[in-house]
Amino acid sequence: MTRLRYNQPFIHPDCQISGSSFGAYVEIGAGTRVANSRFGDYSYCDRTCDIANAEIGKFANIASFTRIGATDHPMEKASLHHFLYRSADYWEDAEDDAEWFAHRAGRQASIGHDTWIGHAAIIKPEVKIGHGAVVASGAIVTKDVAPYTIVAGVTAQPIRRRFPEQVLERLLALAWWDWSHDRLRDVLPDFRALHIEAFLEKYE
Repeated sequence: MTRLRYNQPFIHPDCQISGSSFGAYVEIGAGTRVANSRFGDYSYCDRTCDIANAEIGKFANIASFTRIGATDHPMEKASLHHFLYRSADYWEDAEDDAEWFAHRAGRQASIGHDTWIGHAAIIKPEVKIGHGAVVASGAIVTKDVAPYTIVAGVTAQPIRRRFPEQVLERLLALAWWDWSHDRLRDVLPDFRALHIEAFLEKYE
């Protein structure tokens, strides 16, 4: 029997999961927190990630200690502190600020299909990572990343495209991430052996 299954995520020990859903063949690394997020089919994260308010596409590769949708504090108010919005923790007669939490939850980060998010990268709320993009280890991403683009640094800047524009467009049109599980298995030898252009020529 395979370790990963279509009908149940593989969640390692010591994870905190709330308000989230998971597609087929998903794996969540040990010590990870996932809140108000959705993982698409085949996506995984390694150990000790912190993912909140995020839409994760299919086949996303998320390395350890990554933070996606890093929450913010009310910088325009007189204080930044938890007591403003986690008020019930401090006073029995005070309620938490539901409006603030709804504001946070609405600021979703979006991670595209077949992406690679490197170790300890940080992706801010409302940032969109395009399909096939790569975020280098330790990068802090504050702006959208175009499909099949590699970004690195603090703050993250484009390094290069993974493929020429024409190849990129063909890959997006092919959308192999929508293929069935059985078809992926049939095509596995070609995924392993063929150069990208030969793969496209065979399957377009």
